[in-house]
Amino acid sequence: MDAAARKGAKRVLVFGATGTIGRAAVRALIARGHTVLCVVRRPVEAHAFPGAQIRITDPGDRATLERVAAQDGPVDAAVACLASRTGLPADAWAVDYGANVNALGAARAAGVGHFILLSAICVQRPRLEFQRAKLAFESALIESGVDYSIVRPTAFFKSLSGQVDRVRRGKPFLIFGDGRATACKPISDADLAEYLVDCLEQTTYRNRILPIGGPGSALSPREMGEGLFRLLGRPVRFRSVPMGLIDAIAGGLGLAARFVPTLAAKAELARIGRYYASESMLVYDTAAGRYDADATPSTGRETLFDFYAKLIAGTVTLDRGAHAVF
Repeated sequence: MDAAARKGAKRVLVFGATGTIGRAAVRALIARGHTVLCVVRRPVEAHAFPGAQIRITDPGDRATLERVAAQDGPVDAAVACLASRTGLPADAWAVDYGANVNALGAARAAGVGHFILLSAICVQRPRLEFQRAKLAFESALIESGVDYSIVRPTAFFKSLSGQVDRVRRGKPFLIFGDGRATACKPISDADLAEYLVDCLEQTTYRNRILPIGGPGSALSPREMGEGLFRLLGRPVRFRSVPMGLIDAIAGGLGLAARFVPTLAAKAELARIGRYYASESMLVYDTAAGRYDADATPSTGRETLFDFYAKLIAGTVTLDRGAHAVF
Protein backbone atom coordinates (compact mmCIF):
# COMPACT_ATOMS: atom_id res chain seq x y z
CA MET A 1 0.00 0.00 0.00
CA ASP A 2 1.55 3.32 -1.07
CA ALA A 3 1.79 6.44 1.10
CA ALA A 4 -1.04 8.22 -0.73
CA ALA A 5 -3.42 5.33 -0.10
CA ARG A 6 -2.48 5.17 3.59
CA LYS A 7 -3.02 8.91 3.95
CA GLY A 8 -6.62 8.57 2.72
CA ALA A 9 -7.35 5.47 4.79
CA LYS A 10 -10.57 5.47 6.83
CA ARG A 11 -11.99 3.50 9.73
CA VAL A 12 -15.05 1.68 8.44
CA LEU A 13 -17.79 -0.26 10.23
CA VAL A 14 -19.20 -3.13 8.15
CA PHE A 15 -22.62 -4.55 9.00
CA GLY A 16 -23.63 -7.81 7.32
CA ALA A 17 -20.02 -8.87 6.81
CA THR A 18 -20.87 -12.59 6.86
CA GLY A 19 -22.88 -12.45 3.62
CA THR A 20 -21.33 -12.92 0.20
CA ILE A 21 -21.38 -9.20 -0.64
CA GLY A 22 -20.31 -8.26 2.89
CA ARG A 23 -17.28 -10.54 2.73
CA ALA A 24 -16.32 -9.16 -0.67
CA ALA A 25 -16.69 -5.59 0.67
CA VAL A 26 -14.40 -6.37 3.61
CA ARG A 27 -11.75 -7.73 1.25
CA ALA A 28 -12.01 -4.70 -1.04
CA LEU A 29 -11.80 -2.24 1.85
CA ILE A 30 -8.72 -3.92 3.31
CA ALA A 31 -7.07 -4.14 -0.12
CA ARG A 32 -7.38 -0.37 -0.44
CA GLY A 33 -5.81 0.24 2.95
CA HIS A 34 -8.86 1.00 5.08
CA THR A 35 -9.24 -0.16 8.68
CA VAL A 36 -12.26 -2.46 8.91
CA LEU A 37 -14.40 -3.30 11.94
CA CYS A 38 -16.86 -6.12 11.23
CA VAL A 39 -19.96 -6.15 13.43
CA VAL A 40 -21.28 -9.73 13.53
CA ARG A 41 -23.82 -11.72 15.51
CA ARG A 42 -21.69 -14.79 16.25
CA PRO A 43 -18.00 -15.55 16.73
CA VAL A 44 -16.26 -16.20 13.45
CA GLU A 45 -12.93 -17.79 12.73
CA ALA A 46 -10.17 -15.25 12.28
CA HIS A 47 -9.33 -16.47 8.79
CA ALA A 48 -12.81 -15.50 7.58
CA PHE A 49 -11.86 -11.83 7.74
CA PRO A 50 -8.06 -11.56 7.52
CA GLY A 51 -6.91 -8.07 8.41
CA ALA A 52 -10.24 -6.99 9.93
CA GLN A 53 -11.26 -6.44 13.54
CA ILE A 54 -14.30 -8.38 14.77
CA ARG A 55 -17.01 -7.00 17.05
CA ILE A 56 -19.70 -9.44 18.28
CA THR A 57 -23.14 -8.26 19.35
CA ASP A 58 -26.86 -8.85 18.93
CA PRO A 59 -28.27 -6.55 16.20
CA GLY A 60 -31.58 -6.48 18.05
CA ASP A 61 -30.02 -4.91 21.14
CA ARG A 62 -29.56 -1.35 19.95
CA ALA A 63 -27.95 0.01 23.10
CA THR A 64 -25.29 -2.71 23.17
CA LEU A 65 -24.76 -2.39 19.43
CA GLU A 66 -24.13 1.35 19.77
CA ARG A 67 -21.69 0.79 22.63
CA VAL A 68 -19.77 -1.91 20.76
CA ALA A 69 -19.56 0.16 17.57
CA ALA A 70 -18.16 3.16 19.43
CA GLN A 71 -15.83 1.34 21.84
CA ASP A 72 -12.66 2.01 19.84
CA GLY A 73 -13.33 5.69 19.21
CA PRO A 74 -14.66 7.59 16.18
CA VAL A 75 -15.32 5.82 12.91
CA ASP A 76 -15.37 7.55 9.53
CA ALA A 77 -17.94 5.53 7.60
CA ALA A 78 -20.22 2.52 7.63
CA VAL A 79 -21.13 -0.03 4.96
CA ALA A 80 -24.38 -1.94 5.52
CA CYS A 81 -24.91 -5.17 3.53
CA LEU A 82 -27.85 -6.46 5.56
CA ALA A 83 -30.74 -8.31 3.94
CA SER A 84 -33.53 -10.60 5.07
CA ARG A 85 -33.06 -14.26 4.22
CA THR A 86 -36.59 -14.96 2.99
CA GLY A 87 -38.22 -11.67 2.04
CA LEU A 88 -41.23 -12.64 4.16
CA PRO A 89 -42.90 -9.69 5.93
CA ALA A 90 -41.76 -10.35 9.51
CA ASP A 91 -38.21 -11.12 8.36
CA ALA A 92 -38.11 -8.11 6.05
CA TRP A 93 -39.25 -5.59 8.66
CA ALA A 94 -36.93 -7.10 11.28
CA VAL A 95 -33.85 -6.95 9.02
CA ASP A 96 -34.27 -4.79 5.92
CA TYR A 97 -35.73 -2.08 8.13
CA GLY A 98 -35.13 -2.86 11.81
CA ALA A 99 -31.55 -4.16 11.72
CA ASN A 100 -30.56 -1.34 9.39
CA VAL A 101 -32.13 1.23 11.72
CA ASN A 102 -30.08 -0.22 14.56
CA ALA A 103 -26.96 -0.19 12.38
CA LEU A 104 -27.54 3.46 11.55
CA GLY A 105 -27.95 4.27 15.24
CA ALA A 106 -24.72 2.46 16.05
CA ALA A 107 -22.91 4.22 13.22
CA ARG A 108 -24.05 7.62 14.46
CA ALA A 109 -22.96 6.74 18.00
CA ALA A 110 -19.52 5.97 16.58
CA GLY A 111 -19.36 9.34 14.87
CA VAL A 112 -19.87 8.07 11.33
CA GLY A 113 -20.36 10.80 8.77
CA HIS A 114 -21.08 8.62 5.73
CA PHE A 115 -23.39 5.58 5.56
CA ILE A 116 -23.24 3.34 2.48
CA LEU A 117 -26.31 1.14 2.07
CA LEU A 118 -26.63 -1.93 -0.12
CA SER A 119 -30.27 -1.85 -1.26
CA ALA A 120 -31.86 -3.37 -4.39
CA ILE A 121 -33.07 -2.02 -7.72
CA CYS A 122 -36.43 -3.78 -7.36
CA VAL A 123 -37.60 -1.15 -4.85
CA GLN A 124 -38.33 1.15 -7.81
CA ARG A 125 -41.69 -0.55 -8.26
CA PRO A 126 -42.59 -1.83 -4.77
CA ARG A 127 -45.27 -4.48 -4.66
CA LEU A 128 -43.82 -6.74 -1.98
CA GLU A 129 -43.34 -6.27 1.74
CA PHE A 130 -39.55 -6.60 1.69
CA GLN A 131 -39.38 -3.84 -0.92
CA ARG A 132 -41.48 -1.57 1.29
CA ALA A 133 -39.22 -2.34 4.25
CA LYS A 134 -36.12 -1.45 2.23
CA LEU A 135 -37.71 1.78 1.04
CA ALA A 136 -38.71 2.69 4.59
CA PHE A 137 -35.09 2.44 5.69
CA GLU A 138 -33.85 4.32 2.63
CA SER A 139 -36.16 7.18 3.67
CA ALA A 140 -34.97 7.00 7.28
CA LEU A 141 -31.36 7.17 6.12
CA ILE A 142 -31.97 10.12 3.80
CA GLU A 143 -33.75 11.99 6.60
CA SER A 144 -31.08 11.17 9.22
CA GLY A 145 -28.74 14.02 8.34
CA VAL A 146 -25.85 11.60 7.78
CA ASP A 147 -24.27 11.63 4.32
CA TYR A 148 -25.43 8.56 2.43
CA SER A 149 -24.83 6.49 -0.69
CA ILE A 150 -27.72 4.15 -1.51
CA VAL A 151 -26.54 1.46 -3.92
CA ARG A 152 -29.21 -0.46 -5.85
CA PRO A 153 -27.63 -3.37 -7.76
CA THR A 154 -29.54 -5.12 -10.51
CA ALA A 155 -28.98 -8.87 -10.05
CA PHE A 156 -26.34 -11.09 -8.43
CA PHE A 157 -24.61 -13.99 -10.16
CA LYS A 158 -25.69 -16.37 -7.38
CA SER A 159 -29.38 -15.73 -7.98
CA LEU A 160 -28.99 -16.42 -11.71
CA SER A 161 -26.95 -19.62 -11.43
CA GLY A 162 -29.41 -22.06 -9.94
CA GLN A 163 -29.95 -23.89 -13.23
CA VAL A 164 -26.30 -24.58 -14.06
CA ASP A 165 -26.31 -28.00 -12.38
CA ARG A 166 -29.73 -28.78 -13.82
CA VAL A 167 -28.57 -28.13 -17.38
CA ARG A 168 -25.33 -30.05 -16.81
CA ARG A 169 -27.46 -33.06 -15.90
CA GLY A 170 -29.11 -32.89 -19.32
CA LYS A 171 -32.32 -31.10 -18.35
CA PRO A 172 -33.78 -28.13 -20.22
CA PHE A 173 -33.36 -24.53 -19.08
CA LEU A 174 -36.59 -23.26 -17.54
CA ILE A 175 -37.99 -19.92 -18.71
CA PHE A 176 -41.23 -18.05 -18.09
CA GLY A 177 -43.17 -17.43 -21.28
CA ASP A 178 -40.73 -16.95 -24.15
CA GLY A 179 -37.92 -15.88 -21.79
CA ARG A 180 -37.59 -12.45 -23.37
CA ALA A 181 -39.97 -10.37 -21.25
CA THR A 182 -37.43 -9.43 -18.58
CA ALA A 183 -33.74 -8.54 -18.44
CA CYS A 184 -31.00 -7.47 -16.06
CA LYS A 185 -27.32 -6.50 -15.96
CA PRO A 186 -25.83 -9.06 -13.56
CA ILE A 187 -22.96 -7.93 -11.33
CA SER A 188 -20.36 -10.04 -9.51
CA ASP A 189 -19.77 -9.88 -5.77
CA ALA A 190 -16.25 -8.53 -6.30
CA ASP A 191 -17.27 -5.83 -8.78
CA LEU A 192 -20.12 -4.71 -6.55
CA ALA A 193 -17.78 -4.61 -3.56
CA GLU A 194 -15.35 -2.40 -5.47
CA TYR A 195 -18.24 -0.06 -6.30
CA LEU A 196 -19.22 0.13 -2.62
CA VAL A 197 -15.67 1.18 -1.77
CA ASP A 198 -15.75 3.73 -4.60
CA CYS A 199 -18.76 5.26 -2.84
CA LEU A 200 -16.59 5.65 0.24
CA GLU A 201 -13.74 7.30 -1.64
CA GLN A 202 -15.49 9.44 -4.26
CA THR A 203 -17.44 12.46 -3.07
CA THR A 204 -19.56 12.51 -6.25
CA TYR A 205 -21.30 9.36 -4.98
CA ARG A 206 -22.47 11.01 -1.75
CA ASN A 207 -26.13 11.77 -1.06
CA ARG A 208 -27.27 9.90 -4.13
CA ILE A 209 -29.31 6.84 -5.03
CA LEU A 210 -27.07 4.78 -7.29
CA PRO A 211 -28.47 2.00 -9.51
CA ILE A 212 -25.67 -0.21 -10.82
CA GLY A 213 -25.21 -3.28 -12.97
CA GLY A 214 -22.33 -5.32 -14.28
CA PRO A 215 -20.47 -5.02 -17.60
CA GLY A 216 -21.98 -5.62 -21.01
CA SER A 217 -25.49 -5.57 -22.38
CA ALA A 218 -28.62 -6.48 -20.46
CA LEU A 219 -29.46 -10.19 -20.60
CA SER A 220 -32.85 -11.87 -20.83
CA PRO A 221 -33.38 -15.33 -19.28
CA ARG A 222 -33.39 -16.80 -22.78
CA GLU A 223 -29.99 -15.24 -23.51
CA MET A 224 -28.66 -16.59 -20.21
CA GLY A 225 -29.80 -20.08 -21.15
CA GLU A 226 -28.36 -19.84 -24.66
CA GLY A 227 -25.02 -18.72 -23.24
CA LEU A 228 -24.98 -21.57 -20.73
CA PHE A 229 -25.64 -24.20 -23.41
CA ARG A 230 -22.94 -22.62 -25.56
CA LEU A 231 -20.41 -22.93 -22.74
CA LEU A 232 -21.39 -26.57 -22.21
CA GLY A 233 -21.20 -27.31 -25.94
CA ARG A 234 -24.74 -28.69 -25.98
CA PRO A 235 -27.85 -28.05 -28.10
CA VAL A 236 -30.16 -25.39 -26.70
CA ARG A 237 -33.20 -26.82 -24.88
CA PHE A 238 -35.81 -24.70 -23.13
CA ARG A 239 -38.93 -25.56 -21.21
CA SER A 240 -41.46 -22.76 -20.94
CA VAL A 241 -43.56 -22.22 -17.82
CA PRO A 242 -46.71 -20.24 -18.71
CA MET A 243 -47.11 -17.00 -16.80
CA GLY A 244 -50.75 -17.94 -16.33
CA LEU A 245 -49.66 -20.89 -14.23
CA ILE A 246 -47.57 -18.66 -11.97
CA ASP A 247 -50.53 -16.27 -11.63
CA ALA A 248 -52.85 -19.14 -10.74
CA ILE A 249 -50.48 -20.49 -8.08
CA ALA A 250 -49.89 -17.07 -6.52
CA GLY A 251 -53.56 -16.16 -6.65
CA GLY A 252 -54.70 -19.51 -5.28
CA LEU A 253 -52.28 -19.41 -2.36
CA GLY A 254 -53.24 -15.82 -1.62
CA LEU A 255 -56.91 -16.75 -1.46
CA ALA A 256 -56.27 -19.87 0.60
CA ALA A 257 -54.14 -17.91 3.07
CA ARG A 258 -57.20 -15.88 4.05
CA PHE A 259 -58.69 -19.04 5.52
CA VAL A 260 -55.51 -20.96 6.41
CA PRO A 261 -53.03 -18.49 7.94
CA THR A 262 -50.21 -21.04 7.83
CA LEU A 263 -50.22 -20.66 4.03
CA ALA A 264 -49.42 -16.93 4.23
CA ALA A 265 -45.67 -17.49 3.92
CA LYS A 266 -46.08 -19.69 0.84
CA ALA A 267 -48.41 -17.11 -0.69
CA GLU A 268 -45.86 -14.35 -0.19
CA LEU A 269 -43.06 -16.48 -1.65
CA ALA A 270 -45.27 -17.14 -4.68
CA ARG A 271 -45.81 -13.38 -5.09
CA ILE A 272 -42.06 -12.84 -4.88
CA GLY A 273 -41.51 -15.45 -7.58
CA ARG A 274 -44.19 -13.87 -9.74
CA TYR A 275 -42.54 -10.46 -9.39
CA TYR A 276 -39.12 -11.65 -10.52
CA ALA A 277 -40.67 -13.62 -13.38
CA SER A 278 -42.35 -10.51 -14.78
CA GLU A 279 -40.22 -7.48 -13.84
CA SER A 280 -36.82 -6.50 -15.24
CA MET A 281 -34.01 -5.57 -12.88
CA LEU A 282 -33.10 -2.37 -14.72
CA VAL A 283 -33.67 1.34 -14.22
CA TYR A 284 -37.36 2.09 -14.66
CA ASP A 285 -38.27 5.12 -16.76
CA THR A 286 -41.44 6.35 -15.08
CA ALA A 287 -42.28 8.86 -17.81
CA ALA A 288 -41.97 6.26 -20.57
CA GLY A 289 -43.45 3.46 -18.47
CA ARG A 290 -40.69 0.98 -19.29
CA TYR A 291 -37.40 -0.44 -18.13
CA ASP A 292 -34.36 1.16 -19.75
CA ALA A 293 -31.19 -0.90 -20.16
CA ASP A 294 -29.27 2.05 -21.60
CA ALA A 295 -30.07 4.14 -18.51
CA THR A 296 -28.79 1.40 -16.20
CA PRO A 297 -25.12 2.13 -15.36
CA SER A 298 -22.52 -0.61 -15.63
CA THR A 299 -19.32 -1.30 -13.75
CA GLY A 300 -16.73 -4.02 -13.32
CA ARG A 301 -15.12 -6.64 -15.52
CA GLU A 302 -16.58 -10.08 -14.77
CA THR A 303 -19.62 -11.18 -16.78
CA LEU A 304 -22.24 -13.74 -15.86
CA PHE A 305 -20.84 -16.08 -18.52
CA ASP A 306 -17.37 -15.74 -16.99
CA PHE A 307 -18.94 -16.95 -13.75
CA TYR A 308 -20.83 -19.77 -15.47
CA ALA A 309 -17.52 -20.93 -16.97
CA LYS A 310 -15.94 -21.03 -13.50
CA LEU A 311 -18.90 -22.99 -12.12
CA ILE A 312 -18.63 -25.49 -14.94
CA ALA A 313 -14.87 -25.82 -14.39
CA GLY A 314 -15.39 -26.23 -10.64
CA THR A 315 -13.13 -23.30 -9.72
CA VAL A 316 -15.97 -21.59 -7.82
CA THR A 317 -19.02 -22.87 -5.96
CA LEU A 318 -22.37 -21.37 -5.08
CA ASP A 319 -22.54 -20.23 -1.46
CA ARG A 320 -26.30 -20.43 -1.09
CA GLY A 321 -26.40 -19.93 2.66
CA ALA A 322 -24.49 -16.66 2.92
CA HIS A 323 -27.09 -13.94 3.23
CA ALA A 324 -26.16 -11.77 6.16
CA VAL A 325 -28.22 -10.53 9.05
CA PHE A 326 -24.95 -9.49 10.76
